[in-house]
Formats: sequence, C-alpha cells, structure tokens
Amino acid sequence: MAVLKSRRDVLIGSAALAAAGTLIMIGTDVQADETEDPTKDMSLTFDENFAMLDPAIWYAGAKPSTSDTGFYGRSAFSRINGEDGYNPYAIIDDPSTENGKALQMSVRHLGRKMNVPNYYGNDNPEYQWVSGNIQTAKPDGTILQGWREGYFEARMWFPAHFLTFPAFWLMNGRSILHPQTTVELDIVEQKGSESDLYGAYLHEWGQPNEHHQGVGVPTDVDITKGYFRYGLLVKDAKFRLYFERKPVIDPKTLEPVNWTIGRAAEMQSNNDVYWPILTLALRADVPYPTQLDPNDYEAHMRVDYVRVYT
Repeated sequence: MAVLKSRRDVLIGSAALAAAGTLIMIGTDVQADETEDPTKDMSLTFDENFAMLDPAIWYAGAKPSTSDTGFYGRSAFSRINGEDGYNPYAIIDDPSTENGKALQMSVRHLGRKMNVPNYYGNDNPEYQWVSGNIQTAKPDGTILQGWREGYFEARMWFPAHFLTFPAFWLMNGRSILHPQTTVELDIVEQKGSESDLYGAYLHEWGQPNEHHQGVGVPTDVDITKGYFRYGLLVKDAKFRLYFERKPVIDPKTLEPVNWTIGRAAEMQSNNDVYWPILTLALRADVPYPTQLDPNDYEAHMRVDYVRVYT
C-alpha cells in the first residue's frame, strides 16, 4: 500500500484500499475466533460514558506534537471552549446510548477569516471549518490517561457527509516530544461518503525501521445509521482488530488480522503507553465544491463511550 507522509498531506482511506484489493472481512467462518471475547480475563479500567467532557481527562484541540502543527485536513480542531464563536463539543440526551447521554462532536463551515492559533487554513475559504479533536494527552508531553496494552473500544455513530473523516486512534506517549519513536494505531478511520466501509492502520513513523500496514474493512451494514463498536486488542507486540466484538479476518490467511508492532520492545523499555484520540476531521483529498449545499454546512458525530480493559 502507499505510505502516508502525514495526515495533512494525504488521507489514505478505505476507498484506496478497496481499489488496491486489500479489503478485509468480518469473521464468520473461523469458529474459534467467532466466539472469542477480546476482554476475556481482563477488567474494565477506564469507562468514559461522557456524562460531561472532563478537562482533567480530555485535552481538546490540535493533536499534541512537536513535529507539526497537530492539524490535518480541511478543519481546525477546536479547543474545549470553541474557536471563533463556535464550539463543536456538546453533551446531549440520546436514548440509544447506555446512559442516555452522548458526546456530540460537530464540524461547521464558518466561511470567513479565522484566528485559530497555528492553523494553516485561517485565510483559505476551503479550510474555514471548525471541528473537534480530543485526546488524553497534552502538548507538553503530559499523559492524562494511558495504557501499555489492553482492549480499547469506542461505540460511535459516524456522519454521512462527503468531507467527513472521523477516527478513533491511539498514539504512544513518547511520540509527542520524540516523534521519531511514534507508534500510531488507527482503530477506525471512516469516510462519510462510504457508509459500509472503514480503514484501520498501523503506522510506525520515523527512521530507523519505519513501518506501515493498513486494511479496508467492509461492514455489511450502514455505519452512518447508528452506533457500532470499534475495538483493538494490543497485547505485547500484537495488534488485533474488532468490529462489533468480532475479529476482523484477513482473507489472505483466513485468520484474524494480527499485525506486529515493531517498536513494542522499545515502548516496554521506556515504560511508554498508548493514549486514545477521538477526531472529526475533514478530508483534503477530494475536490472542493464550487458552492456548498446548505445541508453540508454542518455535520455531527456521536460517541456513546470509550472503554479500556486491561
């Protein structure tokens, strides 16, 4: 597959992977894995059900990084109190969630000059959008919540919009101040125009031993019509994907996707951990319309919960 130079430069998603013939399936034929519970012998150690957006847990804004601005795509990631008069974060009532509440993360086209610090698109009409990005880490390298291994899961409802690019992903703690050590685990990246498909990726950025893997995952269900669970089991150096608690099966091997994280030993020796990120970005890899349809000025993603089992 093609290797990303950065999220800002190129947003590789499920369509490119489908065209390249690297689609994966949700397991239905592997009996041993079909009944496997990824949380077996684990305890629930982090249970964020978004009764509120707690700044003691979540840092909102550009992704913490010393290698770039932390922005990518066509929208500016808002701080917790909003940008330029618009706040994309809201806790809403939702009877479809486990506790009747959800985090609604939105994106809106402002269509005027913006003043978001360090954002490259403030003066570009195509990039004058504000959206959400939250993570359990800060730009100074502080990790608010992090885990070396476990089962990471989010229950999410994605928008159907031709530009939206939502994601649930993990980064390692040392990546903030030492980007050459970066390990990026993309549990789900979804293009709003592809309602039954998403991408998942492993990126180890920087030399030596830069390493990338990725797959497109057909879901056989419209994931813009409701909530679904997206999960990742990390154990030692192993990386295994789940959709709706079922393992994602590689058609080449007819076994669950089971990638190897090359920098796992380095992470272990540095007591490094993974921190989760929830993002609603906008794609920059498709033509921008001459005129936006009024229905496309805003879109919403919902998150029921984020859970970690260890």
